[in-house]
Amino acid sequence: MKKTVEFLFECGMLKKTPRTGFQFLGSGGESVADHSFRTAIIGYVLASKESGADRNRVMLTCLLHDLPEARTADHNYVNKKYVKVDEEKAAQDQVRCMFLKDEIMSLFREYNACETLEARISKDADQLDLIMELKEQLDSGNPNAKEWLSFAVQRLITQNAKEMAKEILSTNSANWWFDNNTDWWVNGTKTPRKKE
Repeated sequence: MKKTVEFLFECGMLKKTPRTGFQFLGSGGESVADHSFRTAIIGYVLASKESGADRNRVMLTCLLHDLPEARTADHNYVNKKYVKVDEEKAAQDQVRCMFLKDEIMSLFREYNACETLEARISKDADQLDLIMELKEQLDSGNPNAKEWLSFAVQRLITQNAKEMAKEILSTNSANWWFDNNTDWWVNGTKTPRKKE
């Protein structure tokens, strides 16, 4: 149990580990844990739309795919040109004394090999979270996000992910909460706004 608790404390490091690409984008920011959470939700949604996909395996893979970054930190595309990170060794060291080590390593390796449907969905969920984050930055006025978006979309594998990306790109990121068809924003009532 002690090793399990230590592992869980280590997982908490992901809440404090920043995703580093935002320093080049010039706006935004999130932790690896922030990213992994929404990636898991996206994976759940994508797997639910994909016939024969194991939703639980996809969600677990999405939650665990960046686990080694608690030890290695997040390395963006510029960093990766110069720094070689041994995520396999980091993952092995993280779980070597845990009763779940075989399952976690299997999910980690499956994700990186990207040969199964679940791994492809998980990879797409990872990219879709980035696409959503970039769309939010674009909607907030960062023009640099537009070029990044085009490259992220090109990395998508499954048809459902490609369709979701199209919808993300055509949807304002504030639409889910800002209903400007009511007078709520003026006087606190939900009556339909009068046409002028």
